[in-house]
Amino acid sequence: MSNDRLHVIRCHSFIYILLALLLLCTSCSSMPFASKENSEDQRPIISIMAPLHFPHPPSDEMIKQIENLTHTKLDINWVPDGIYTDKMNTALSTNSLKKATFVKHTDYIFVKNAIRSGSFWEIGPYLEQFPNLHHLNADILGQAAVDGRIYGLYTERPSSRQGIILREDWLDNLGLDKPGTIEELYEVIRMFTLNDPDRNGQKDTVGLADRNDLVFGAFKTISSYFGTPNNWGIVNNKVVPEFETQPYVDTMNFMKRLYDEQLMNNDFAVTSKEMQRDKVIRGTAGVYIGSMTDIQRLSGEAKQINPEARFTLVNRILGPDGYHVWSIPNYNGLYLFSKKAIRTEKELLEQLAFFDRTMDKDVANLMRYGVEGKHYKLVDQKVQLPEETSQMRVNEVNALYTLMIADLSNPNLYKVAEQETMWELAERLSADNDKFIMKDPTIGLESKTYDEKSMELYKIISDATYKYILGQINLDGFYQEVDRWKRSGGNSMISEYTDAYFLK
Repeated sequence: MSNDRLHVIRCHSFIYILLALLLLCTSCSSMPFASKENSEDQRPIISIMAPLHFPHPPSDEMIKQIENLTHTKLDINWVPDGIYTDKMNTALSTNSLKKATFVKHTDYIFVKNAIRSGSFWEIGPYLEQFPNLHHLNADILGQAAVDGRIYGLYTERPSSRQGIILREDWLDNLGLDKPGTIEELYEVIRMFTLNDPDRNGQKDTVGLADRNDLVFGAFKTISSYFGTPNNWGIVNNKVVPEFETQPYVDTMNFMKRLYDEQLMNNDFAVTSKEMQRDKVIRGTAGVYIGSMTDIQRLSGEAKQINPEARFTLVNRILGPDGYHVWSIPNYNGLYLFSKKAIRTEKELLEQLAFFDRTMDKDVANLMRYGVEGKHYKLVDQKVQLPEETSQMRVNEVNALYTLMIADLSNPNLYKVAEQETMWELAERLSADNDKFIMKDPTIGLESKTYDEKSMELYKIISDATYKYILGQINLDGFYQEVDRWKRSGGNSMISEYTDAYFLK
């Protein structure tokens, strides 16, 4: 072969090799994870519907840090807590739920039919695949199970955060101590209405701000002070509803007394949670009865309007039969996983993996306390929460608490060194509530009638309770409504719960 021909062949070979290398490089540049942008495109999307208990959702900085640590993209629909139940029910009825949807404990009963009809994934068989989820509390999972099957990841909460939030500066202005009995509570509410507690020379305050909620408003907490059973009681070897007991009537009479004497907002029966809070924040009311952790937001926003506003907490009110406070099971809600939004087992495992990762030390402490050095200080492996960063945490961090599952028993969370914030004080008093909580004896029991008719039956009693307080019916009229409740399915519910309770 001539040297010229050999030279041409070698040139052609070199060109082919060069083209092959160019093609290889081009294909490499289009492969997944070849760039930061493409890598992020491959991250699983975690879509969540969650209630917002604070004025603002978490900051973009916080969300970005969580995304980077968990290698996910977060799509969170933050819904104000006051309208959350309505929005969640709408999403459920229109089949437009997020992949993970928070369901409050009080709303869980209304979702059980959808669970039984196959709308949500059963997650129990998958939990053992995850290092943190594998150790979730079996008793709490059992409390929330449906027909013995596990469908939700629980947000762990103290048994009861219920108590009284008061304007401490108003107490000081009037020379009053914190109330310790039901009658002392009445007197504080009365004085806050009649004796110009804000010292502005005007009659422009009411003692109690309440809302259209017989459970998480003032009514149920006051009811427990009187000794009313928590939803159901055991009387003469029979499960009976709370509203058939004398303490429930005593509570209605107490609330009617406040209403008749104009010691509370007269529109309470149609007042939303946000409107109720606004009355306290703007200083037109001085007593708020409900979750003690609400003090963090109330105090922070009130100080923006009146820097002199000061708040305090009371969790022990002595009733006719000692100290009592109602409780919920040790979960206040569940994250359920929609089969409509999650089509494959792989997608479900991605969602579960995210929640498992949030229980690890780095993510859990970021979600609970924020960024070290910015939102909190870490001294000897304990968290210090400076008062000067309190509002920053409210605006940027605190809403993330809703996403935390099983946090009370999570060993990866730092302990707080000092009780420096209103939130931490509320948590301490919530722990004290455990000493005298009243449990619902029907938790974990099944009643077919309750599952099918509890919403319409509850409305009969709630309407009757409001009408009695407002003076629209008398006690005979109230008991007529109780009889209607019984005829409409209440008697079946009583029978089913009684059988279940004494056979357990």
